[in-house]
Amino acid sequence: MALDLDTGLLRAFLVCARLGSIGRAALSLGRTQPALSQQLRRLEDLVGETLLFRAAKGVSLTAAGTALVPYAERILALSGEALAGVPRSRLSGKCSVGMLEDFTGTVLPAAFADFCRMHTDITLELVSLQSVETQAALDSGRIQLALCEATYLRSAPRWHKRVPMLWVAAEDFDTSIDPLPLVLFSEPCQWQHRIISALTRVGRAYRIVFETGSLTALQAAVRAGLGVTTMLPMAIAPGLDSQTTSASLPELADVDIGLARQPESEGSALTDAVEEMLKLLV
Repeated sequence: MALDLDTGLLRAFLVCARLGSIGRAALSLGRTQPALSQQLRRLEDLVGETLLFRAAKGVSLTAAGTALVPYAERILALSGEALAGVPRSRLSGKCSVGMLEDFTGTVLPAAFADFCRMHTDITLELVSLQSVETQAALDSGRIQLALCEATYLRSAPRWHKRVPMLWVAAEDFDTSIDPLPLVLFSEPCQWQHRIISALTRVGRAYRIVFETGSLTALQAAVRAGLGVTTMLPMAIAPGLDSQTTSASLPELADVDIGLARQPESEGSALTDAVEEMLKLLV
């Protein structure tokens, strides 16, 4: 009998892999930890492989789990696109989406490209914005939808999600170095003060060794071993470690990510479809 991979199981697996903790993932997904553990076991039974190493400090990917991640992301992206695009009538027009740069390295750009191929009369535009820039972009009509830190929005977001901010370093990086070398986004970075405050709170000395406005440059600098940084789970690239690094440094507050929509876009079938797709994929 042919077996199918349940998208719910794949989503549970990806959230656990990104957060490095079944407990955190259960909280994010609104489920109990035993129920989520049961889902993970079902998925492992289906694929016939152990996908996650389980330890007291959290979970990490096995070789099989690492291999499954891109397939799971692709399946969820295609599922989201299908639900957003079918059975809707033919879509047309333009929709611009502003988002934190952390989201540009996820499955979202590929999902948008596929969505454009499904609907040839539309134009989708992704705009990388800092949260502080988002409300002005919505007000001016530069974008119709925005994924940003909810506290920077004038009104309550249409929906929001708590996302952990994690310490990240190269694999085997020595976080006991004193002072701790930091790799940070250049100002204005709304999270710099959180990082500095967390270290100051525990009396940890630090020095800034690299600043950049590019996520790709930030990832490269950390991967090269220049220092530690903080990232949202979806921005953590291969070759970077968050589980061990986060366990050795002070805990950081979660980030409240919300989706906002320009009021003038209400009634747009295209914007409705894109919003629905974002809700399914983020």
